[in-house]
Amino acid sequence: MSTNTTTPTEPYTRIEEHGAVAVITLDRPKQRNALSLELIRELTRALETLGAQQQTHSIVIHGAGTAFSSGHNLRELVGRSQDEEREIFQACTRLMQTVQHIGPPVIAAVTGTAAAAGCQLVASCDLAIASEDATFSTPGVKIGLFCSTPMVALSRNIGRKRALEMLLTGQAISADTAANWGLINRVVPGENLLDEAIALAESVGHASPLTLRIGKQAFYRQIDATQEQAYDSMSETMAENAMTNDAQEGMSAFLEKRPPQWRGS
Repeated sequence: MSTNTTTPTEPYTRIEEHGAVAVITLDRPKQRNALSLELIRELTRALETLGAQQQTHSIVIHGAGTAFSSGHNLRELVGRSQDEEREIFQACTRLMQTVQHIGPPVIAAVTGTAAAAGCQLVASCDLAIASEDATFSTPGVKIGLFCSTPMVALSRNIGRKRALEMLLTGQAISADTAANWGLINRVVPGENLLDEAIALAESVGHASPLTLRIGKQAFYRQIDATQEQAYDSMSETMAENAMTNDAQEGMSAFLEKRPPQWRGS
């Protein structure tokens, strides 16, 4: 089943459902899927809506045309007031946080360019795969606008020295380098990209959606905590998780050598 979210006033994204996997396509190929304020808002709404649906177990974000996303629409950043500039970057921050706050895992399927806020979106996704031609960059330094918000997600993926190399030089890295540095999970042939992303999403979706939600949210809570804080928090999380019906069912099914029947509670 395919559902198109595009309307005359919001021609920015398309959503297709592949069973329990939702594929969101950024649909502004002529603009290289630049993250205009309206595209940011529409993508945020789509993620929030899909994240609240029990039948959606995982989400893939893909770019139409030859680019994943070239970053912010620079025309929106010229000749504006500081309040208007702030509105754009705060909306983008909300988008990135939404990716990580919703329950279903979000997978970036990257072809072509992922630059600036487009690279930030890849780094914010839970998983990412890319075609062989994909490139990743934070080139803001070249135009006088340092990629400070992309830096937040980037530096939490690839480490300080590698992040600063990208940020200070503005130079692009290849898909193979991105995989080696940990920005993406793996590189696949371009013709297989979307199929591979959907297959990865399906493999994640075999688990209990409730357990995935608990685990994903726990991951982002602990990742920047001290080890002691992380263990304290995650011990409590596991104790709470173990009391859910799905955990009890999953463990019982394993012991009884049968498939689990998830209840979502």
